[in-house]
Amino acid sequence: MVNAPSDVDTTSADIDSEVLSSTAAEFLSSTAGEVLSGTAAFDASGDQSAMPSWDDLVREHGDRVYRLAYRLSGNAQDAEDLTQDTFIRVFRSLSNYQAGTFEGWLHRITTNLFLDMVRRRNRIRMEALPEDYERVPSQNPNPEQVYHDARLDPDLQAALDSLAPEFRAAVVLCDVEGLSYEEIGATLGVKLGTVRSRIHRGRQALRDHLSAAQVARELEAGTTVA
Repeated sequence: MVNAPSDVDTTSADIDSEVLSSTAAEFLSSTAGEVLSGTAAFDASGDQSAMPSWDDLVREHGDRVYRLAYRLSGNAQDAEDLTQDTFIRVFRSLSNYQAGTFEGWLHRITTNLFLDMVRRRNRIRMEALPEDYERVPSQNPNPEQVYHDARLDPDLQAALDSLAPEFRAAVVLCDVEGLSYEEIGATLGVKLGTVRSRIHRGRQALRDHLSAAQVARELEAGTTVA
C-alpha cells in the first residue's frame, strides 16, 4: 500500500548510541522486563538512535492510517494517496518529533492532509498518477482484509461523504476513531467549542441523510410491490 519515495533514505539513522535521558531511563525501569521496539521505543524515549525505519512505520501503523484515510475520503484511491502522503510527511519529520503520542500525531497529519486535498480540489483539477507509479502492499493482514476493515456500512459512508469536510473529519475522529473532544481540537487546531459545534451539526446532517435514504428505499420498495 505504501511505497517509499526515491528521494527518501529509508534506512535507520546512522547515529551513535547515547545515554538515555533520566526520564527515559525511569520509564524503562518502570516497565521491567518489557522490551520496546519500533515506534514504541522511539516514542517512549525520544532517542534519535531509536528512530524507526520506513518499514517500521508502515508495518506498525499502515493499516490504522489507511482506515482513517478511507473513512475520511470514502474511496480506496484517495485513501491510498493519503496514506502514502502521510508516511512521507511523517518520515521526513521524525527528526523534529517530540516524544509523546505517536498515534495522535498520525491522526493530525492524516486529517490535515485530507482537508488540504479537499481544498486543493476546489481550486484545481487533480492530475492522475503516472502509470509506472508503484505501491508496496502492507504485509499483514492482506490488502483485501485491510480494505474490508476500513469500510463502513455503505449508507453511513455515503452519509459521511455528503458532509462538509470539516464536519466529516470531526465526526469520523469522534464517533469512528474514538478520540476525545480535546484530542480532536488538537488534531484539527480548533477550540473545543468549534469541535462540539462541528460534531453536533455533523451528526444532525448524518441523521437527516440517513432518514432521507430510508424514506427513499421504502418508496422504491412500495413502487416495486405495486
